[in-house]
Amino acid sequence: MSNAESNVNSGTSTVWQIIGRLIGAAVVLAITAFFTPGFSINNIWTLIIAAIVLTVIDYLIVKFTGLHASPFGKGFVGFALAAITLYVTQFFVAGYTISWMAAIIGALIYGVIDYFIPGNQNM
Repeated sequence: MSNAESNVNSGTSTVWQIIGRLIGAAVVLAITAFFTPGFSINNIWTLIIAAIVLTVIDYLIVKFTGLHASPFGKGFVGFALAAITLYVTQFFVAGYTISWMAAIIGALIYGVIDYFIPGNQNM
């Protein structure tokens, strides 16, 4: 396989990884919103945009701090980051509302669901 073909396959693989990560984030977010009182997502488009925003926020946190916003990834710090990212997302996405208490409960539920859904979420 030539170097150019390897780069094309690597780029395609990265795109599929990003798409897979976004779909996984949307599924986990939908389940979390369903089970968390005080957390609502109006429609499927809001869910998709919120998943994109959460993924971008998580990426930026990892890029600048090295910490993963996963409730089980980094103990209390990860739990706090997950709650903060769930809460902050409402300021970027119309139709996504969450209270502070729901963000804390949602971070716990998000972590439990994310723990049980298989797949490598590192990019």
